[in-house]
Amino acid sequence: MTSPTSPADPSGAPDSSGVSLVLVSGSGRSGTSSLAGSLKRLGLHVPQPEVEASETNPRGFYEPKWVIDFHKGYLKQLAMHNIDSRPDAPALVAELAATGEPQQRLKEWLSGQLDHPRLVVKDPHAFWFAEVWSTVCADLGVDLKWLTALRHPAEVVGSRDIAYLQSQSEELRLVKETSNVAGWVNAALLTERVGRGTARSFIRYGDLLADWRTALARVGQQLDLTYDADLTDPAPHPVDEFIEPSMRKSQLTWDDLHLPAHLRDTAQEVWDLLGQLVEEPTSTVATERLDQIQADYAARYAEAVALTYDHSRAEAVLAARKARDVQRATMQDLRRQLREAEQRAAHPERRSLLDRLPGRGRRG
Repeated sequence: MTSPTSPADPSGAPDSSGVSLVLVSGSGRSGTSSLAGSLKRLGLHVPQPEVEASETNPRGFYEPKWVIDFHKGYLKQLAMHNIDSRPDAPALVAELAATGEPQQRLKEWLSGQLDHPRLVVKDPHAFWFAEVWSTVCADLGVDLKWLTALRHPAEVVGSRDIAYLQSQSEELRLVKETSNVAGWVNAALLTERVGRGTARSFIRYGDLLADWRTALARVGQQLDLTYDADLTDPAPHPVDEFIEPSMRKSQLTWDDLHLPAHLRDTAQEVWDLLGQLVEEPTSTVATERLDQIQADYAARYAEAVALTYDHSRAEAVLAARKARDVQRATMQDLRRQLREAEQRAAHPERRSLLDRLPGRGRRG
């Protein structure tokens, strides 16, 4: 292992810090917390402080709070969310990254985390900022490794909204579930693409819950990771208490969702192809087909935007009109209150008389 104070490489490459960083990404509700929590129990370090556990995730998120705020802040600025379905959304992030600000902030934070040789940073938003992470890690000599959690899209979407949407209209379910599945497809395609050419691994959530030793042994081999445990040893381990099959509460299928057949078929094929990358992360057969699907998805999305142009324009006009009406009503109310205040100030005797009227006096 190279020391952080080693002489610079004559080739001009940055010195190695001796630190490896496993960046855990993937669509939300895909088991990223279970994955990061398992890696922490196997000796990897989660930068502190972590996002606190909640009622929705009592076992913990294992997310560095700084990283979550970092990603979410920029996505909010760009009016984006985790599984944004827009094919051109990465261009928005690229334009932001071109300013150099995200790189500067991330470098300042990450440079303070290098006392630990094995880091695990989990955030489902990370894939949007892949180039930022790659640049900063290269500058600091950190060995960046991508680890993607996979879960069937029907389960991901069902886990997000199924309880709420079951009581809603068929029209609303179609809109929401179509949007969520489209977002899953877009996020899955982007996550796969940004990890190409680097050390990467994919892991199914179901495999992690069913046999974490076998699943994480494969991850360790593919990413050249070392753990603080021998995964061939069946002796009890803290991960055994942390991981259990009952954590997989949502086991829905396509039959439980309302969405167009072509989108369902696309999402299923993407899921199947990503499954091939679990065993062979560099499979060119899978990646070439995924590229074709991504191009087709972008074309279909453009068609859908064009087809619904009148609807979107009308919605925007009505929303702007409603906002103006609210603003106008607010201003009228403020003017009325100002006039009343001026009248009270100009005629204090009238105010005193009014205060004596029944129901208008001060209440103790």
